[in-house]
Parts: sequence; C-alpha cells; structure tokens
Amino acid sequence: MTTYEKSLNVLEELFAKDYQFALATSNDNTPSVRFVDTFYDKSAFYIVSYAKSQKVKEIENNPKITMCNKLYRFTGIAHNIGHPLLEENLRIREKLTKAFEPWYFAHNNESDENMCYIKIELKQGFFYKDGTGYKIDFENRKAEEFPFTFDIVMID
Repeated sequence: MTTYEKSLNVLEELFAKDYQFALATSNDNTPSVRFVDTFYDKSAFYIVSYAKSQKVKEIENNPKITMCNKLYRFTGIAHNIGHPLLEENLRIREKLTKAFEPWYFAHNNESDENMCYIKIELKQGFFYKDGTGYKIDFENRKAEEFPFTFDIVMID
C-alpha cells in the first residue's frame, strides 16, 4: 500500500462521519468563515446547504475554499451539485442522511427546491492520527507521512 493510499484510509477513518470544520469562502477578496457539518467520501467532502445562502453564493462566485479544525486543514474547489433528490445525488444522499441522522430531517426540507449539496473536491490537505502526520496532494495523488505530535493546548 502506498503512502497516498494509506492516507486516504486514514482520511476515511477520521472524517467519514459528521465532522465540523470552519469553512472559509470569500467575497471580493473578503474572507467569510463559518462552521459546517461535513462528511468525507472518496477524496471529497460534502455539505448540506441552501442555494440562496451566503456560502453558496460565495462558492458560485469563487469556488476556492479552505477548511480547518484543530490543525486539520484542507483546500479545495467547491461546487453546488444540486438537490438531494436528483438521481445523480442519491448515492451520496444515502450516506449523508445516515451520517447526519440525528438532525438531517429536522433541519432540512427536501421538498424545498433550494436545498442543495456542496461537494468539495480536495486539492491539498494536512491531518494526523496516532502520532503520524499526513500531507497530501490530491491532484498529483501523492502523500507524505511523518512523526507528528499534537501538543497545542486548546482553550474553549
């Protein structure tokens, strides 16, 4: 197994569930940041959103995004892939409704035509697990691994 393949497995272990990230978009070179629930699947993160929201409008104007939480950080290109009930979204919808089960239907109205999914195709990332750090280049399918200790004191 290559380092790249191993890093993809670690990504799945860490983020193929409901995981919150700070999502940074921009509007006219002014950053805008908010926390969003994400789900990782096959080199992409998914977000449930609303087509008329500020974040979706900013993504449509400039699809380059950054996400971070703790020291995890990713860059990518975000796209509105449309309504959850579109045939092409049914596979990911099944995963998202399961991952977000505690709140998905309480906070989302699938009968609203403006409900949408955002897909973030990853470009680069850094993450760590069990004393190992991973720096990954998704475009070139390369990854590095190295000893890493999270030793920052987090204050709430």
